[in-house]
Amino acid sequence: MAQIAILERKCNGCGQCAKSCPFGAIDMNNGKPELNAACKVCGVCLKNCPQKAIVRLETKVESVDKTQWNDILVFAEVSGGQLHPVSLELIGKARELAKNVNFRVNAILVGRGVEPFAQELLHYGVHEVAVYDDPGLSFFRADAYACCVEDYIKLRKPSVVLVGATSLGRSLAPRLSTRFHTGLTADCTQLELRENTDLVQIRPAFGGNIMAQIVTTRTRPQFATVRYKVMNAPERSAEAAGTVLNRSIPKGVAESPVRHVSTEPVPAVESISDAEILVVGGRGLQKESDLEMIRELAGLLHGDWAVSRPLVEKGWTTNNRQIGLSGRTVRPKLIITFGVSGAIQFASCMNKSDHIIAVNSDGQAPIFEVAHIAVVGDLYQILPDMIRRIKEAQA
Repeated sequence: MAQIAILERKCNGCGQCAKSCPFGAIDMNNGKPELNAACKVCGVCLKNCPQKAIVRLETKVESVDKTQWNDILVFAEVSGGQLHPVSLELIGKARELAKNVNFRVNAILVGRGVEPFAQELLHYGVHEVAVYDDPGLSFFRADAYACCVEDYIKLRKPSVVLVGATSLGRSLAPRLSTRFHTGLTADCTQLELRENTDLVQIRPAFGGNIMAQIVTTRTRPQFATVRYKVMNAPERSAEAAGTVLNRSIPKGVAESPVRHVSTEPVPAVESISDAEILVVGGRGLQKESDLEMIRELAGLLHGDWAVSRPLVEKGWTTNNRQIGLSGRTVRPKLIITFGVSGAIQFASCMNKSDHIIAVNSDGQAPIFEVAHIAVVGDLYQILPDMIRRIKEAQA
């Protein structure tokens, strides 16, 4: 692990490091530079320090014996009395990865009343389902759930652990990776497994301008969270195969200082992630009232509507209508975009849609790289014409 250190005896307080840092990670206090949490250890400050007062420190980490860590573990989340669909998507991806290195796929269920879901998971090609079912797990406590998953990881030593990037998963995964002193990559959009069992975790980085490939080479297990609607769920087999392993909750669960006080359910709302048909408006829309055409077309197609990030930043609608890394991931059967450029942070969250139709006046727009049908033209001519033609056909 690398980190940046400032040698006070050499520093003259010129401030050149703070000026050159692209992340604003160096503050000048009383004429002296201080690093803050924004530091990415990029090394720009080392090159720009005229006094050579900044150094990079490398901490050597002992490599684990990778042959002792095998198989892929999927955390199967149960929320609201139902198995979250992302769990099946993770199992599908895990099975695909496991073929390359002859791994097996296991799953783990944690909660109260979750044992019936274990039998269902056996219809999806899971070798073993570990069940931690106890009244003390009737609601999510991050420390208690982490104790249970940690217990099974120590028992089976999986090489890879996949967790859904849900509210629960985003709280659980960092605690697990910290307990095992290993890496975690959040919100992965692609996963690959090398022959040496290193997991290549691919996700947009630096505001979505590049696709970063992150590899944990020295430690195990390898943790990754994956968004809903990114991977393919496997087909359900008629016959169940595999075993169920019932485990007692570890000691740490009973000792948890967290206590349940009350529960207030969040009102159920429709999500664009669940839509089969989506009509999307982007930066090409000139005024807020033009969104009415997007909504009208979506209604005619019996679908839903969404936007790209620029329209949310303008205040035209809320974040729950946004497709992208800071919004929602979608995978409809049909998606039609109007005036959307198609930056990586947008495209990576919708490019798995069954049919993509893109309308943009710029023939070089990135959205055309993922579109199945590309329409180069003015949306203010094409969109009203589509609405008119559909109305005529329906009449």
